[in-house]
Amino acid sequence: MKNTNEVDTQSSIAEMQSSPYLLDTSALLSFIEDEAGADLVEQALKQANTLLPWPVLLETYYITFQEAGQAEADRRIALLKQLNVKILWDMDESTLLTAAKLKAEHRISLADAIIAAFAIRRNAVLMHKDPEFDALTGLLPMEALPYKSFVDTKQE
Repeated sequence: MKNTNEVDTQSSIAEMQSSPYLLDTSALLSFIEDEAGADLVEQALKQANTLLPWPVLLETYYITFQEAGQAEADRRIALLKQLNVKILWDMDESTLLTAAKLKAEHRISLADAIIAAFAIRRNAVLMHKDPEFDALTGLLPMEALPYKSFVDTKQE
């Protein structure tokens, strides 16, 4: 008999095979900075139908600007625009209202609500590394990358 986690994993793998990936900022930064899960993001980037909504570009730019300066932020945006992904520059009314509802009903940031709304409206699997999305479990298919650990758990 399979435990619940195995069933959930198998059904989400089946969903992911037929649905495009939509990358959150946390997933994209994991790839750029070669963190845990970067290999999964790389696989998603090799698929022809992977989606990148505009808030991910916005967050990637300002985070990079703050951490590494404007030149590096400009370089990263230029490189992202060259990827084989569909950048979602426009937000229609249904995506806007979905994002507003997510923000009103769940404890998530506005940017995360917009990103999740894009995933819902595009029937995409949200790939992320952000525990804030746990609040949306069951509302959309997600692939969570390994979260960063802030506590050193190594035993000597």
